[in-house]
Amino acid sequence: MLGLNMIDAYSSLSAEGRWLISAFGGIIMCKFSYEFTGIVTPFIFKGFNKLNKAQKLEWMNRGFSTFHALFVAIASLYFLLISDLFDENAHEKMIIYRRSTLSETILGMSSGYFLSDMAMIIWTYPTLGGLEYVLHHGLSMFAILQSILSGEAEYYTFMVLFTESTTPFVNLRWYFDVAGMKSSKLYLWNGIAMFLGWLVARIVLFGFFFYHMYNHIDQVRQVHMITFYGLHMVPPVLAIMNLLWFFKIAKGMIRTLRKKKTHTR
Repeated sequence: MLGLNMIDAYSSLSAEGRWLISAFGGIIMCKFSYEFTGIVTPFIFKGFNKLNKAQKLEWMNRGFSTFHALFVAIASLYFLLISDLFDENAHEKMIIYRRSTLSETILGMSSGYFLSDMAMIIWTYPTLGGLEYVLHHGLSMFAILQSILSGEAEYYTFMVLFTESTTPFVNLRWYFDVAGMKSSKLYLWNGIAMFLGWLVARIVLFGFFFYHMYNHIDQVRQVHMITFYGLHMVPPVLAIMNLLWFFKIAKGMIRTLRKKKTHTR
């Protein structure tokens, strides 16, 4: 009974209030994942304690990065493919305006992650990444916040968030590298999986994103000005960044395959 009352009280809050609570929950999730990674890793990777301070910091940072990626990828799949929230035949309401308390909460928790990760990146700069990561996280937070506060374009926000599904492969690549496993088959297969995942989730999906938005341009034109210009500016910038990173991934995979082939011979 108490739980139901808390849910009702949470649902009755303003969008801003729900965002503050869910974002705080996302920050707590990151903190827990960060500490959990530091506790569990020594039992899995014996060389963890021999890493320097910067490597340990990045190792644990990538721990909560991976957890968030899995969390939002599963949530995005649910809302985009399983739930009827964005099913065009299930509701009369235009898809650009559809939202729910659960979808807002997921977006809020994701914004808590991006806020936490960007704070760590800036605080330890440039240990955890350069300006491209600050730009990526800044654009992601803007897209999520405008979607929550305006109640618009959640469908497109979840589509973009699904691109985080490639993050575990990126993090595994770094883990294998630090663990001295670059010559292993696991490193090779993870690289191929990262290439294919990136192609589908960050290249092909963005193509569908723009195609869907073009086919629903009549709805897009009805949103607030900030949402309208956000939809026309943020996704293209992220798409260009994804293309540039994709070319780097492709070059790295080709180089690794060539080395493997030469070594086999």
